[in-house]
Amino acid sequence: MKNLFCKLKNQLGAAAVKNRSILASNAGEGYIDTAIKILIAVVLGALLLAGLYALFGETVLFSSWYKHDRKCYA
Repeated sequence: MKNLFCKLKNQLGAAAVKNRSILASNAGEGYIDTAIKILIAVVLGALLLAGLYALFGETVLFSSWYKHDRKCYA
């Protein structure tokens, strides 16, 4: 029984070391991947904003072209 617990303890320790090394490594994360993620986020944001404008048909974001009552923003 003691031998079984020793084997289990060694396997769990080896698995913990392996998991820690996998989580700590940053292999595969490069500049191109990051740039693609940013571009996807920008495109999805633009599509969402265009959809909101198409859905509501009026100003969704604050625009300085219109004269708003400044008292409510102070």
